[in-house]
Amino acid sequence: MKVLVTGASGMVGQNLVAYMKEKGVDTVPTDLSGWEVSGDLLDKDFVFGKLASVDFDAIIHMAAITEIKKTVEDPKLAFEVNCMGSLNMLELARRKNVSRILATSSANVYGAPKVNPVTEESPFDPRVPYDYTKVVLENMAMSFYKTKGLPVSLTRSWLLFGEYDQPTRAMIRFIRACLADEPLTLFNGGKDTTAPTHAVNFAKLALTILRNEKAVGRAYNFGGERPVTIRELAEKVKELTGSKSQLNLAPPRTQLEAEPQISYPSLERVKSELGYAPELTLEQGIRRTIDWVKKQD
Repeated sequence: MKVLVTGASGMVGQNLVAYMKEKGVDTVPTDLSGWEVSGDLLDKDFVFGKLASVDFDAIIHMAAITEIKKTVEDPKLAFEVNCMGSLNMLELARRKNVSRILATSSANVYGAPKVNPVTEESPFDPRVPYDYTKVVLENMAMSFYKTKGLPVSLTRSWLLFGEYDQPTRAMIRFIRACLADEPLTLFNGGKDTTAPTHAVNFAKLALTILRNEKAVGRAYNFGGERPVTIRELAEKVKELTGSKSQLNLAPPRTQLEAEPQISYPSLERVKSELGYAPELTLEQGIRRTIDWVKKQD
């Protein structure tokens, strides 16, 4: 199997490409720059010329604008990149007659769920442009599956972390603060709850999906094995770094944040249909990320 990976320069992308290499799977990583095959997925000459000329059997499509603030500030660009770029990839997959295209959606399509754990049948409740772009992506992908027979699979991930992550992201900020024994400010008392997991676990799921026919035409919720509050996450980072950092439990920044955001997935489908089990525990994933941050600093 040879897999085209879009968005390969991102945190998840770099971890995924490394994982595939460890498992003996050939990849063709691509992004706007930095790889042998680089270009803009909005550029049809690049997609249907350069990419189409490359040999691959499957696609993992992750390329997107993921910064919520950026999609709010420039929704037009968000829809162009996240939707039209994805449409080009779906059409490329159809022309190349791939064995599978895995398109990555997001837990954000569910908004602030009223019931947890969130199942794949839970109602969508998107809030910001990023969320809506992922709803569009899912509908486009399923239209190709239903009308063109394209073997599509979808994932909706909760909080992923790991090596190569951005310095502004929570895990990296927590680790760097703890390594420097600096205080950690947790707004709303750190009560917000999610299901963090290392990107390697997503990479394992992605490879499992590519190899399993049961995944065709299916969407899968994905995250950590258990719900974790932001305070618990900070405390775990503090423990694993041996830090003397103080946790400052601050009030919510706005009235809208007064009600804690609690969202975590049911993993029943990935377990029952795909036999998925995580490669790394939460603690192992945090340890790996701490080691990486130490090497960077």
